[in-house]
Amino acid sequence: MKNCYINGIGNVSIQSVDFDLFESEITEIQILNKAQQPSYKDLIAPAMSRRMAKGVKMGIYAANKALYNAKMVDPQAVIVGTGLGCIEDSEKFLDAIIENDEQFLTPTAFIQSTHNTVAAQIALHLQCKAYNFTYVNGANSFESALFDAFMQLKHFNKENMLIGGVDEIAPYTFSMYEMIGKVKQSGEEVNFKDPQTKGIALAEGATFFALSNNKTNNSYAEVLDVMLFNAFKDDEATEINTFLAKKNLSVADLDVVFFGVNADVHQQEFYNRMNVVFNEIPQGYYQHISGSYDTASAFGLKVAAEIIQKQNLPKAFQYNNIEPTKIEKVLMINQFNNTDFSFVLLSKC
Repeated sequence: MKNCYINGIGNVSIQSVDFDLFESEITEIQILNKAQQPSYKDLIAPAMSRRMAKGVKMGIYAANKALYNAKMVDPQAVIVGTGLGCIEDSEKFLDAIIENDEQFLTPTAFIQSTHNTVAAQIALHLQCKAYNFTYVNGANSFESALFDAFMQLKHFNKENMLIGGVDEIAPYTFSMYEMIGKVKQSGEEVNFKDPQTKGIALAEGATFFALSNNKTNNSYAEVLDVMLFNAFKDDEATEINTFLAKKNLSVADLDVVFFGVNADVHQQEFYNRMNVVFNEIPQGYYQHISGSYDTASAFGLKVAAEIIQKQNLPKAFQYNNIEPTKIEKVLMINQFNNTDFSFVLLSKC
């Protein structure tokens, strides 16, 4: 059985372009958080860029950064997870249907509204004719892509893969989220450690990884295991211990556990229970930096991999007051609305 290493990372987020979690100044989270767009002119011709969806451009940029970071030229797969795809173009197409009485519609917005357009455009940009797949699975969309790549690298004849998660913000979708209470209301406090109100701080972004079964001197971390599910079959502590036991580990063997806390008081109950399970373990969090969206866990994996490589958990990412003495085994726990649960176990290379 082969290993799965993270050898390259690329990201577009609400933070500054090429954000460094150890040195960059952190942009304070708001109720609505738009990604900081990098310059695309060196990657995408201006005429093409004007027609491209925001999610596609973010995906191409982050994918190229990950490949360059890993010195990977020809990935054997492009696998993308997305919750809503290029939702802005979906809204444009639906608007055009109404405004034009369902006649004389241009195809561009429709083509880019399909969820697999990001993976397809990345493959076209790279001239990659290998395996190309998109997962649309709510808050487990990125984990689904990661699990696919993990299984292929571990058990099949694959050496390297490009995977990522991408989601974008669109105005009608945000308005709908406001109406149903999925996002914070105007003026409400966004508190990730002790939330008092329901709703998330909506954001957007793209994070990509170059994965390989070959370790390099610059590898960030090794992915030991991935698990995703809709509901716990057993009590939470037992299921976590069962997951860790597959790698001959226990809770006490973990150096850091990362939570996907999202400032929603109703969803905080789960993480409060996790805080009890891991009360003696250093804890981290990340959505106060990335904002919340279906594939924000990809940003979380970036953070976890980088702290393993640097052996440093910055204060800004510490969820409790316990300092890690070393960072060799890291567990990521994510969920949304008390469903779409996932565990990702990482190790120092």
